[in-house]
Amino acid sequence: MARTAYGPVMATHTERWPAGTPCWFEITVGDLARSQEFYAAVLGWEFEDSGPEYGHYVNALVGGRRVAGISPPIEGGEDWPKVWTTYLATDDLEATAEAAAAAGAQTVMEPMDVAAFGRIGLWVDSGGAAFGAWEARAHTGYDAHNEHGAVCWVDLVTSDLDAAKAFYATTFGLTYDDLSVAGIGYATFTPPGSEWPAGGMGDQQDGDVLGPRWCVTFEVDDVDSARQRVLEHGGSAPNPPWDFEFGRIATVHGPDGEEFSLMKPAPTDDFSGRD
Repeated sequence: MARTAYGPVMATHTERWPAGTPCWFEITVGDLARSQEFYAAVLGWEFEDSGPEYGHYVNALVGGRRVAGISPPIEGGEDWPKVWTTYLATDDLEATAEAAAAAGAQTVMEPMDVAAFGRIGLWVDSGGAAFGAWEARAHTGYDAHNEHGAVCWVDLVTSDLDAAKAFYATTFGLTYDDLSVAGIGYATFTPPGSEWPAGGMGDQQDGDVLGPRWCVTFEVDDVDSARQRVLEHGGSAPNPPWDFEFGRIATVHGPDGEEFSLMKPAPTDDFSGRD
């Protein structure tokens, strides 16, 4: 099977994700129509409105398969951060909540049911990065990955890499492969029982004013063209794309200022960063 550095290409996943895997990404936006137009233009997304019962929450789709969620403005929640939130899968949300609290997390949203779709909780980890956990029922997370418009990678930016690794090892059982280079600490993480790394964690760099956070990367067929579409449809792209061992990437911002990255992974026969 053809592969990228991070796993099989153009994959569809319809089962529950292994515990500890980033399984869902969502954002609350200031103007739903504006954001839909932007992401349709940049990533080719289509949208499925959940209707008034669920506040017109929108599932973003690639080829009819879920990739992310977008929520319109919530009454009384005007100050809610307009950022992409990463949710890690869990088989037992209550146990995850207890482990997170014991590891130093601050609770943002206590575990709660989301109808028949699943159970959700939100925390700030011990280093100050917000994250969620999702216990899937009918909604198992994103279905499409490693193709244009779908998630291909996720990173945690942290001011204390060792502390972050300890926190997520305690809370989700993650294990790590060190890929640090001189002056830059970085590690990929793998959930228990998984074949492929599910994301990475790295040092916050000098001049990074956004603070500790989870960052999502969407795959595109052409980074430069996608970056240009960002600029043409109300986003911003302060830095040019750059090439590295695993592909070409650009970090951009959406119409609410939300950060995300665009990447065309380099094909590879194997990923030497894995054991």
